[in-house]
Amino acid sequence: MTRELRNARHGAVLTFVLAGLMVGTMTVRIPALTDKLGLSEATVGSILLAWGLGALVTMQSMRRVMARVGSRAVLRVGGPLTAIGLLAVAFAPNLPVLLAAVVLFGMAFGMVDIAMNAQGSTVEQAHGRPLMNGMHAGWCVGAITAGALGSLAIAAGLSFTANVALIGLVSLPVIALIGRTYLNEPPASPTATTARRRMPAIVYLLGAIMFFAFMVEGVVADWNGLYLRDELGAPEALAALGYPVFEVGMLVARLTGDRLRERFGVRGMLTVSGVATAGFFAVVLAAPAALMVVLAMFFVGLGVATISPLTLSLAGTATDTPGPAIAQAGAMGYAGLLLGPVAIGFVADATSLRTALGVGVLLGVLIALASRLLPRPGPAEVTPLPARQATDIAA
Repeated sequence: MTRELRNARHGAVLTFVLAGLMVGTMTVRIPALTDKLGLSEATVGSILLAWGLGALVTMQSMRRVMARVGSRAVLRVGGPLTAIGLLAVAFAPNLPVLLAAVVLFGMAFGMVDIAMNAQGSTVEQAHGRPLMNGMHAGWCVGAITAGALGSLAIAAGLSFTANVALIGLVSLPVIALIGRTYLNEPPASPTATTARRRMPAIVYLLGAIMFFAFMVEGVVADWNGLYLRDELGAPEALAALGYPVFEVGMLVARLTGDRLRERFGVRGMLTVSGVATAGFFAVVLAAPAALMVVLAMFFVGLGVATISPLTLSLAGTATDTPGPAIAQAGAMGYAGLLLGPVAIGFVADATSLRTALGVGVLLGVLIALASRLLPRPGPAEVTPLPARQATDIAA
């Protein structure tokens, strides 16, 4: 393994860590944000909609952009912009400014998310073995750190503005420096780009599975804290721990996911993950005490963790270049991240938050059913790049 490939792998993992840290910081402090500006649950849903729409706009454009310039150039722009957007969210003094800041943050993050997964797929293929679960484990590390720091900030009486701004200020220079480590994928030829305007059917199936999985992740990230605080009467410090505990479960699963993929294959792993997600989410809704819910969140994270890395990794091998296929599947997946939390907000206003969160059980079932449509046996190995092409990428 060359030094360039090692640095590229470390840089990709660190990018996932910082992305998880920035998004996780805003997520765990949503209850504090509602208190700061006096927001209702429906208004929180609108803010999440603005964030998701901003991300979805850039994700929809990434397919052509990635085919032209590659993930390296996109990450070098989108990474610093995400940190700047987080700073804008931190200092927003009222709802209109907050909405504008959230849109900026979402658009920048939409660039980063698609590009870092494409970069991860490029690194994975250059190494010739599954690595994507390990990279997504970096996201979990960032999100767990965000939750721990958020709980400490709450205990210390640190405001939403101070907590979120501090993370943005630290992330900005770090993510700019990481840009030096990224690999530059070989650009798609003009004929290949034209031929791939419509992706293979498996890309759309993978996008549908991601849609369901990201709905689960979005529901947990955006509504878990309010569910614990408002429905079960948990203090804010305990409510803030639900999301990082969920991410700990995801981290454990992702650290072992690449080895399990090599042994059991993608199709079986995705089916089991869907069943586990449905079952453990049902436990969350039936648990009578906040502490039990926090513990159950670990197992929900364990169930859903490997779904998005597996689907993105497969999408990256479906065409000659990973970027456009990952952009297509990712945009479909993030539509679920957009729609899920918003739908929960409006259903919760009409019924109760506990009732609305029942959608998590249904989503797990849909993941299991859709996974059975993947080809048998599901591809488990990453196709390595030819040695010369891998060397050219690292150069």
